[in-house]
Order: sequence, then C-alpha cells, then structure tokens
Amino acid sequence: MELCELTIHQLAEMLGRGEASSEEATRSVLDRIKEVEGKIHAYLLVNEEYALAQAKEADRLRKSGKNLNPLLGIPLALKDIFITKGVPTTCASKILRNFVPPFDGTAVAKLKEHGAVIVGKLNMDEFAMGSTTEGSAYGPTHNPWALDYIPGGSSGGSAAAVAADECIASLGTDTGGSIRQPAACCGVAGLKPTYGRVSRFGIIAYASSLDQVGPVTKDVRDSAILLEVIAGFDPKDSTSVPEEVPKYTEVLTGEIKGLKIGLPGEYFIKGLDPEIDRAVKKAVKVLEGLGAEVIELSLPHTEYCIACYYIIAMAEASSNLARYDGVRYALRVEQPGPLLNMYKATRRQGFGAEVRRRIILGTYTLSAGYYDAYYLKAQKVRTLIRKDFEQAFQKCDALITPVLPTPPYKLGTKINDPLEMYLSDIFTVSCNLAGLPGMSVPCGFSQDGLPIGMQILAKPFEEEKIFQVAYNYEQNTDWHKRKPEVK
Repeated sequence: MELCELTIHQLAEMLGRGEASSEEATRSVLDRIKEVEGKIHAYLLVNEEYALAQAKEADRLRKSGKNLNPLLGIPLALKDIFITKGVPTTCASKILRNFVPPFDGTAVAKLKEHGAVIVGKLNMDEFAMGSTTEGSAYGPTHNPWALDYIPGGSSGGSAAAVAADECIASLGTDTGGSIRQPAACCGVAGLKPTYGRVSRFGIIAYASSLDQVGPVTKDVRDSAILLEVIAGFDPKDSTSVPEEVPKYTEVLTGEIKGLKIGLPGEYFIKGLDPEIDRAVKKAVKVLEGLGAEVIELSLPHTEYCIACYYIIAMAEASSNLARYDGVRYALRVEQPGPLLNMYKATRRQGFGAEVRRRIILGTYTLSAGYYDAYYLKAQKVRTLIRKDFEQAFQKCDALITPVLPTPPYKLGTKINDPLEMYLSDIFTVSCNLAGLPGMSVPCGFSQDGLPIGMQILAKPFEEEKIFQVAYNYEQNTDWHKRKPEVK
C-alpha cells in the first residue's frame, strides 16, 4: 500500500514508529496528484515546494521530540475558501483570482500549530454556492468513481481529493450540505459540526448563520482526530460557542447497545431513489443488529426546509458579497463614466451566473416591501424546524436519514435547471437551519458503482453520539475500505 492511501491514524502510527517520514508521505501524495489530477481536477493550487518544506520541518520536530501529535507531518489539503497566509485564496471565483491573504484563518492556524502539511487548495463551487462544483470559475471536479459524474458540492474538490488519495484528509465548509453531500457522492466520511463548534474566522462567508467548517476524511476516526484539533472557542468569531471540546477519539469504543435511533418519515418519501432507500434502511438494520433501538418519528416542517433555506442563505449571501466592489481588493474592471459603471463591470465579470442569481434573489428578499413577506417569515419557519428536532431528540439519541435523494448524476445534467439542483439539498439543509451536527458515512453503492451515503444527526454539541453510531457502523461494514480506480 502506498503512503498516500493511508488514513491519518495509520500514517501517524508509521511516522511515530519511524517506518516512514513526513517527506516520504508528502512526496507520495504529490506523486499521486501528478498521476490522477489531470482527470479529476480536485485542486486549484498545488504548492509542492511549500509542502515539502513543511514536511521536512515536521520530520525535524519529530526527531527532536517536539510537537508530537496525530497531525504532525500529515499531508492535508484545504477547500479554497480558507484564508491562508501568503497563498492565493480564490473561492473558485474570478473576482478573487489574485487575492493573497496576509493572515491565516483560525482553522488553518490550528492545523499549522499541530504541524500538518498543507499541500494545496481544493476546487469548489464559486463562493460555495452549488452542489456539483460545476459552478467553479476554473472548471468542475470529476468524481473519482466515474469521471463523467458529479463529485457533489460545494466541497467537491475536498471529497474527490480524499477519495482519490490526493491528500490524506481535507477541510471543507458546509452551509446546506456542502460537506456531507460530496462525501456521500465520493464514498468518504464528511462531518458538519454544530454551528459555533468550529471558528468561522478566516473562511470566506457565504451565509453567516449557516456556514460551518468540518473535516472530510477516509474514515470516522480521522474525522474525530481532525475535529479535536479545529474545534474550540475563538474570540475572533462572534458566533463561536465557549463549550469544552471532548476527546472525540475516546468515544470510538464499538458499543451502541441501547442507543435510540430515529427514522423521520419525511425523509423516506415517494420520489426517493429505491437504491438510496434500500442502502440506508439496510444500514439501519446493521445498527439494529448491534443493539440500537430504532423508532419511527416525524419532523412535520421538513417540507418547508428548501424554501426557508434558500431565502435565508441568498439574503445573507447578498449582504456578504456586497464587499466585492473592485475598490479595496481583488478584481477591478475599469470603466469610463460614473463610479457605478466600475462597480457593475467588476461584479458582472467577476461573479459567475449562479452567484449573480443568488445575489439578485437575496437582494430582492431583503428589499423594502418584501423583507417581512420572505426573510422574516423564513426565520420564523426556521424556528419551527429547530423545534421539530428538539422534540425528536427527546425520543432518540440520533437520527438516520439519506444524504441525497438520488445517487450521483452525470455532469451537465442539472446545471441549466437551478431549481432541480436546489431540490437535491432537501435532506441536508435542515441540519444547518437547526444548527445541528451531521455526518455522512458510506453505506453502499448504486448499480452503476457510485457511492451512497447515510446521514447521522444529533443534538447540538453532541458530536460524540454521531461518532459513536458512525464508528460502530463502519467497523461492521467495509464500504469505507473500497477505493476507486481512476481511469
């Protein structure tokens, strides 16, 4: 087995025993990138020289006995939404093509403090607005399991790179499913922590009340390792919550007997692809066989989630993206005449079609005469959705649902039908609206050989319950061990 194929914990054990060096592991990852990246396009930037320098420093620290931790010398990659000092950070948008940040965001700083090796920046839907990576200004990422299929989005590059062994693990962001959905499409583990669990300082904002940072990994243990590092209170983020960070790796015990798992009827509806339905319900049977108690329950406001989410997300996007005006930094398109001409030309040429669409819709919902009818009403519905989950968790410890209503589909299938693309988020957006933690783990494959994911949800700040369920399921199945043959 090549070093690039290992998990964080497997590679860390080898590094600790002196059976490999960080430089060797990093070169293995870089060689893999050279081998398959032309087919997958998971990266927007590979910083080979910088990565090897970090790897050599990690090897020096290990020999000196300093900074010994599970991430020391591990080659990771970042979704190109993370502010990274001295490294271009574009959010897959032309408007930030030449933007080089002067500081590190909190999550990046924590990885560096732990000695992780940052290999490069990963492709995504522009400003995290999309479900396929087709919204990237630099071309789509391809699913390693079938190159003409979507890898999911917006963190499609993060999931594809992990699945194809182009990094050991990665970080993504999740606003309405943007970690869980591509993780499901690419057959890897993807965790969206509780809102406020991980600092948002230093990620480029899409929808500030919904965005959250999380790990994309090859197995559940790696997700626990990464979350322990990046979680915690940050005074630089006004939404960060001062909750103690548990030792997540200590809950991976292999015991779920007596745990109550809920199946919400609204997530197993007519229109759900039969292959998805069978795979998720078969996974629930595995958990039941391990001693979990399965109960059926209802989340009655689920049908309003998509409308509620897209009103709130687009309104917040409209506000957050107003800063890209061609004046302070990034792209500036000079135009003769009034200053307004420069603003219009910069934003028209800098933003892609999907981003412009969401800005327009968001501005509309916030405008005079429509704020109460749309944005305020959506916030009230959001409260009802959150209360549905509060009541459900009085009856159970975790919820199991599908991640997507269908298996991954071919690139180009829905790019010209935004509404149909938005509807594919039906099972993931409620988690963000309610501020819950949620995780996707592989639970099967379609007849076409494409991965299927299962979603596990828990109460706010109870990621331990998710890890407990996910790890036990993973240990009793082998879906996470399967690797794509990139052809």
